[in-house]
Amino acid sequence: MPPCPTATDLLLLSYHSDIMIQCPRGTRDFLPDEMERRRYYENVLRNVAKIFNFRETATPIFEETELFVMRSGPNILNEIYAFKDKGGRDIALRPEMTAPAIRMFVNEMSNEPRPLKLFYFGQCFRYERPQSGRYREFFQFGAELIGNANAETDAEVIALAASMIKALGLKEYKIRIGHIGILRNMITSAGVPSDKLPEVLQKLDKKMYDDARTLLERMNISGDAADNIFKITETVGGKEVLDLVSNEEAAYLRELAGVLEAMGVDDIEIDLGVVRGLDYYTGIVFEAEAPSLGAEKQICGGGSYSLSELFGGEKVFSTGFAIGFDRILLAMEKEGQKFEGRGVDAYVVPVTDDVRLDASKIVSMLRSEGISADIDIMRRKMAKSMKHASAVNAKYAVIVGRNELNENSVTVRDMGTGDQKMIKLNELVSLLR
Repeated sequence: MPPCPTATDLLLLSYHSDIMIQCPRGTRDFLPDEMERRRYYENVLRNVAKIFNFRETATPIFEETELFVMRSGPNILNEIYAFKDKGGRDIALRPEMTAPAIRMFVNEMSNEPRPLKLFYFGQCFRYERPQSGRYREFFQFGAELIGNANAETDAEVIALAASMIKALGLKEYKIRIGHIGILRNMITSAGVPSDKLPEVLQKLDKKMYDDARTLLERMNISGDAADNIFKITETVGGKEVLDLVSNEEAAYLRELAGVLEAMGVDDIEIDLGVVRGLDYYTGIVFEAEAPSLGAEKQICGGGSYSLSELFGGEKVFSTGFAIGFDRILLAMEKEGQKFEGRGVDAYVVPVTDDVRLDASKIVSMLRSEGISADIDIMRRKMAKSMKHASAVNAKYAVIVGRNELNENSVTVRDMGTGDQKMIKLNELVSLLR
């Protein structure tokens, strides 16, 4: 016989019974309606990628921590979920998906014919303060074109990003393109040492001009030179802004703009201040923003880069981008975009208990024909079953009664109009289709 519980046991039992476990801070539960919406828009993005002949890949949610340290530097450890596994290995939940994609390329695809056109979708994790549209667990849709650095490859990737945003139905957005070389050359010419360049670029990327000026002053960079650098970072407009800069990077941007125009992508701005703040970018950089999101309005960012040599491969130039899936969905909401769930094609309602087996046969027949169908399994009365059919957004209710079955028929009600008619069972599938 088990021992009687002590007063402490009872107290603990009472305490634990009052606890409601919540999902961790910075994460969310997605209920069925929201998941339907998310899956629909995920597939919109997938379909656009496939139209451009990009192919889907997937990499592990966790990788060796060193992969992200090599890509972003040791400071990344302050921003990610990094830990030792039970084997003592240093592991991190991925904070982004470019490094895993290039690691996969080096490991398994370096001998594949080029260009390699890849896309992916998945969860990423960062330990940062949650706020509107930003979570510790978030979702990225991204693409990488691995092969060569030229205007056509860069244009292909930017056109893909633009087509994805357009296909989602976002109305207000801007795509800004620049070239990291313009600003880098200016900063280097001003006298900034190469090892300090990434730190300066990061400040400029975040428009932290006071901090950037302090950094430049410590390096004995003149105030006039600093002002010229800041002026360039705020230079935005059409192709005419490239007249302010005379170098091969500006000429490249002109060529790129021409290719994009030929591809029908004409809603872009030249922004010489698009920095992206990461030192592995080698050429063009671009961002997309949605004004409806306010100050934190970036929904997409990318550029051309070289990472493969960091991970033990040959030097290969790539162009890629990542779309913040959560943020772009939020922007669509703020614009008032509504999503109508598909609902079920048919909801089968047995009128009486003696026809429930017949109703089960009918719902099974509909499903075998590829028609989404559900059936009352709560043994409700007919009126409540019809109310439930409306609640689950059924297009049709298939009402199964004994008198109708005796005539090898059922009654079908259009839940939108309320019209109903009796039809033969052998006509049911063609009607619902």
